[in-house]
Amino acid sequence: MVCRKKPPTVPVLRQFHSSVASLVIVFSRDMASAPAQQPTLTVEQTRVVLSEVIQAFSVPENAARMEEARESACNDMGKMLQLVLPVATQIQQEVIKAYGFNNEGEGVLKFARLVKIYETQDPEIAAMSAKLKSLLLPPLSTPPIGGAIPAS
Repeated sequence: MVCRKKPPTVPVLRQFHSSVASLVIVFSRDMASAPAQQPTLTVEQTRVVLSEVIQAFSVPENAARMEEARESACNDMGKMLQLVLPVATQIQQEVIKAYGFNNEGEGVLKFARLVKIYETQDPEIAAMSAKLKSLLLPPLSTPPIGGAIPAS
């Protein structure tokens, strides 16, 4: 499948990132009221898990699944949420369940919150978190000079 749609522009991606962040915040608030025990990992353990998660996206089968989802989404932000995000969540779940996180989307959100806490404390975790985000989000394309966004 060849996607003929232009890559999303910076303003569209900012809106997408904001939407995803709002979604995570809503889920996080809902999960915070749940009585389930959250796994606790040290900074060192979090580095190991994060490294394994990043490596999981390089496994040929997972890379193919992500590529297929991206192609199907065709840079449409709504379809990215519907098609790419669930595949990425499944890949992460397979890794983090071995470290005590549940095998639901809730486990991925809890792991993401833990990583977010450690990002401010550890530059290596911050760098790995940025790498993971780059694997999940479409590349940014800058608008043409003059700031005008061409009509599709």
